[in-house]
Amino acid sequence: MPLFVLLLFFFGILAALDFIYYFIKHKRYFKSFAYVNEFVLVLLYPWLYLLIQDIGTENDCCATSAVFSPEHRLSAYFFIILCTLTFFYVAFRERLAPPLIEVLVNALLLAGIIFNIVLGYHIDLFFFLIGNLPIILLFLIRLAENQRKVKDLILKEEYKANGMLNHWAALLLGSQALIKYPILVLLCLPILFLAASILLLFGQQPDSIIRSFTDTYKHGLSQLDYECENVMCGGHYLCSVAANGHVKAVKPERLGVRNGGTIVCNRQLLISNAFEELIQMKLPKVHHLIRKNYNQVGRFIHKYYGIFEHKFFADLIYFLMKPLEFLFWVILYATERNPENRIAQQYLSVEDRNQIRFELKRDTKK
Repeated sequence: MPLFVLLLFFFGILAALDFIYYFIKHKRYFKSFAYVNEFVLVLLYPWLYLLIQDIGTENDCCATSAVFSPEHRLSAYFFIILCTLTFFYVAFRERLAPPLIEVLVNALLLAGIIFNIVLGYHIDLFFFLIGNLPIILLFLIRLAENQRKVKDLILKEEYKANGMLNHWAALLLGSQALIKYPILVLLCLPILFLAASILLLFGQQPDSIIRSFTDTYKHGLSQLDYECENVMCGGHYLCSVAANGHVKAVKPERLGVRNGGTIVCNRQLLISNAFEELIQMKLPKVHHLIRKNYNQVGRFIHKYYGIFEHKFFADLIYFLMKPLEFLFWVILYATERNPENRIAQQYLSVEDRNQIRFELKRDTKK
């Protein structure tokens, strides 16, 4: 990974120098090396990054979360492929397309620039600077080269425009930048609409390109971070899930502290944890075996937390756990002198537990 980052940084510097030189001298500084640089940055980098950070990754509150929403990432991938194909079409073609096609090509190049700006905001600044920014610079070079070729042919009166649409397209391509580029940006909207229409055939939604960004966790455009607010990483267990059901069903009693975060505590959760604490004290080897296997349950729940977070499902877990809760309660009352004290101390902060122990010792002395 460090080697990949260093190589990416090297190619990014070359892209920046090429960009500066082009807009001063109107020609490529690394002309013989340009295709290699473009292959690495425009084609290789995006898919290597997505392979590491996104492909096969789910929305996860407690680990590396998907860059694009798993349900909508096909739309984002389709758009990346479309812009990449357009870029290399411009890079390798021998002559300009008819004006109407040329407008479409330029609009897609602009769309690629906008997409990389948005993606750069969505991911972290580091990868934007070494990855997306150099890609934007290369897209700008190809867009400028394309426009220069169009204007040269128009001045030489060698750019033929047959038909009304081609005529208007040629006028747009030959117009001033302040007129041309805003119109090309607006033309990105029907392109998006057309792409969304095609993707409907593959189960995507009309707004999937937007939701591919927003239906994620912990990224710049993520709108689902609220789903992680009550998720305790490494602590997704049956009683914890059950305590988050409907209030009238699971009867929460108070808030508690676990791993530095706040959780909802009901009677069932407090009794279960008190029972575990008792087993840990009396039978440590048995507790180790139980905890080792029970952690598998926690990892399973964490993996499918989107299902377990629903309140009706939490209610069901709560009622299914009732027989065990009763068994734990019986054992606590059969073995403990003051079982309610142990139950009451569960999920309290260290300071609160120490204070309770101090008060109990003082009462005992009296």
